[in-house]
Amino acid sequence: MVVAGVLINTAPGRTKAVLDAARKIKGVRYAYAVFGRYDIVATSEDLKDLGEVADMVVNELCKLDGVNKTETLIVADV
Repeated sequence: MVVAGVLINTAPGRTKAVLDAARKIKGVRYAYAVFGRYDIVATSEDLKDLGEVADMVVNELCKLDGVNKTETLIVADV
């Protein structure tokens, strides 16, 4: 199983709408609004490999209206 965090930057005034939509995406376990360089942090659940992470980010999160950019962080087992 792969655990990932996705940092999301939204267009002005779109954070709430993106947050609500992100919470409905299959594979997103948690999504929270945050202060700082990014507006939302979403974490994954039940994703079996990097391909599923990429699919969730590229084909779901990045396509939400109001998403400007994302940065994906993969949990490392060190």
